[in-house]
Amino acid sequence: MKKLFIGLFFQLFFCQAYAENWPQFRGPTGQGHSMVLELPINWNQTEGVAWQSELSGKAWSSPICVNEQIFLTNALFDKKLLKLELISISFETGEVEWRKTLFTYENQPKIHKKNSYASPTPFYDNGKVYVHFGNLGTACLDTKGDLIWKRKLEYSPVHGGGSSPVIFQDLLLLSADGAEEPCLYGLEKQTGELKWRAVRNSNARKNFSFCTPLVVEVNGENRIISPASDYVFAYDMRGNQIWKFNYPNGYSVVPRPVFDQGIIYVSSGYDSPVFYAIKAGGVGDVTQSHLEWKTRKGAPRNSSIVVTDGLVFMAADNGVVSCLDAKTGKIYWMERVASSCSPSMLHAVGNIFLSDENGKTFIFKAQSEYNLIATNDLNERMLASPVPYQKSLLIRTEKNLWRIDP
Repeated sequence: MKKLFIGLFFQLFFCQAYAENWPQFRGPTGQGHSMVLELPINWNQTEGVAWQSELSGKAWSSPICVNEQIFLTNALFDKKLLKLELISISFETGEVEWRKTLFTYENQPKIHKKNSYASPTPFYDNGKVYVHFGNLGTACLDTKGDLIWKRKLEYSPVHGGGSSPVIFQDLLLLSADGAEEPCLYGLEKQTGELKWRAVRNSNARKNFSFCTPLVVEVNGENRIISPASDYVFAYDMRGNQIWKFNYPNGYSVVPRPVFDQGIIYVSSGYDSPVFYAIKAGGVGDVTQSHLEWKTRKGAPRNSSIVVTDGLVFMAADNGVVSCLDAKTGKIYWMERVASSCSPSMLHAVGNIFLSDENGKTFIFKAQSEYNLIATNDLNERMLASPVPYQKSLLIRTEKNLWRIDP
């Protein structure tokens, strides 16, 4: 009987890992971890490629993949008309199943040269796909491409949109850290109607940021962890601020926060990032009371980190990767691995996958000693993060979506 139970347990675990969906930016937990049991190690433009799907337009959003259906946002120009769309692609064949134009603009707002008009990653929840294009529009569709609702939020972004949407229970959470009155929106996910708006309690020198929030459970309570300019904020599910932690002069914050063993890990953004480990909980301003440790060495401006087995892995913008002790901040190793890094790290099958902006993906062991396993080059610009699904990696580059197989 014991052997039967163990066998059924491992069979169930294998089935769950193999069928794991990737429903949002940074996966099921929003923190870059995958349960898949196998992923490719070596590939290039011709080897290991199951299919390559050419994409018109320009967008830096990462794909999501649910039930063998890939969704990704896109921005393209048609006779000087900007079209913002959602595309559905078959995981099996790489063929476009449908594409739905959601918003069109004759006049294009200014964005940063490194940004795109479709940088936020979609979110899948219970048969619906939620897409966000900053102040250019937000929408909800079903998996057949039928529109359920759409709306626009009136705020003044700087350099365009960047924060991805987050669904938790009945809420759709959207960061709107623009030039004036930066805030976090809570919308009713079924209708898109406004439930609340949490204005940032800050006097930041530069208000704009691009960070995707993360919902965590602390002492039995759900908290929205939302880094913005000058502070990381924690809100309850009604948008009430519970606590805040100050990182002086931090702005244009991009890396998504990570939560592990009661500690929240954040990076303060531009101009000179500092990486912070903050004890979760508290009330009010917890800057003095809840700092565990901090470091300026190797702190990321753009790439989101991974925490696993008591280790922190992070990539600075110049491609220097660090491995630190999660409790103390002690540096175990620091190596120049890549060139410019914007994509976020992926942790799977005991390895860390890190892509750089030149289209190279580096695979190294998730260990306290540096052990590079492979370097793989698609030789095409890349800002999106790699996505694991079944035994494959989905990689979006500037002009293509690639499915890489073992």
